[in-house]
Amino acid sequence: MTHALKDHANLYKLPGPWTTIYVDGSTGTVDSFASDDILPRSVADAMEQAGAPKEDIKAATAALSKTAKGLPDPVSRFILVHGGEAAIDDFLPGGLVTGEPVIAVGPIPDLSPLLRHCPEGFPYVVAEVGRDGGEVYLRHADRTWGGPNRGEPVAHIEGDTEHMRKVHAGGWAHGRYHHHAEKVWKSNAAEVAAEIDTVVSATRAKLVVVSGDIRARQLVADQVSEETRSLLSVVDSHTRTGGSDNETFALQVDQLVTRVMADRQHQLLERLAEQEGQATRTSAAGIGAVVAALQQAQVETLLLESTAWDNRTLLALDAAPWVTTSPEETAGASVLGSVPALAAILRAAALTDADTVLYPPGALDSKPIAALLRWPTGPAVPAAT
Repeated sequence: MTHALKDHANLYKLPGPWTTIYVDGSTGTVDSFASDDILPRSVADAMEQAGAPKEDIKAATAALSKTAKGLPDPVSRFILVHGGEAAIDDFLPGGLVTGEPVIAVGPIPDLSPLLRHCPEGFPYVVAEVGRDGGEVYLRHADRTWGGPNRGEPVAHIEGDTEHMRKVHAGGWAHGRYHHHAEKVWKSNAAEVAAEIDTVVSATRAKLVVVSGDIRARQLVADQVSEETRSLLSVVDSHTRTGGSDNETFALQVDQLVTRVMADRQHQLLERLAEQEGQATRTSAAGIGAVVAALQQAQVETLLLESTAWDNRTLLALDAAPWVTTSPEETAGASVLGSVPALAAILRAAALTDADTVLYPPGALDSKPIAALLRWPTGPAVPAAT
């Protein structure tokens, strides 16, 4: 699933009410609703009209007292309030993708504005290496502040530095020093490679970027696992030295992330197309077929057009199967209420550990919702519109 859903999946089982706030948080705005001095009051008024509890209104007002000063405009703000606390409070680069602010109260958390703002959040690893070790960073390809930044390393490897450098010694000693230095470099690189492999395995990273000293890069690339090697991109940049061009390096990483995103979306569409017309298929299309697959925890990857279900609702349930189109199909679970379809679908996907990928309008042709399945189903079910 995306970074936003994975990080907050635990919230989906907690009882409501929940208040979703998605507003313009730019400090330079003169908009009457969004300006810093009146934004908390404007949101509080809207929450009161929507029926939010008083303690949640108080929590939202307190959260909105923190402004985006110091961050470049435009900035959006996503806050999810529950039980008198702000369960999520994120500053998001860029303007509102929904066009209008969202202030809504409902029985389940609605993460759809956050997901639409940050539609892809896969984890990736950046390793900055030298002959003495290196740093390994875990990042996420999202648009939240701090997501694409360098951040703190998840591992710092200090390798052996004794006799690490090759020396220009004469005679028989030259070969010995040369061989010893190579062994030390290789040993240090092996430690870095092992740490990269550990992070990749634990996070299911989709990309690994290695930069740094040219010899160290080669040694690390040679010693990572086969799984890591399939994700590896080596960047000709030495960011561990003084005077390094960090802006160019950041741009190189962003380009690699963008390429991986585009490739992944294209590959999923190809897999979906391959399933069309097959008698036994591992895909579903249309809201009826996809909801049925979600109810059975059968969805491996959910493909959604981000604006497909703006005016439709589904029933959210308090237990598996989590979502239904009809009160007669709850499998014994209680109905929490009628909620926006996108919110209900994202919740069911998160609670069944399905990946979710959002596409722009029209990308999925006439089927704005589809799924790749974990196991085959029978003959194709006509897609509901």
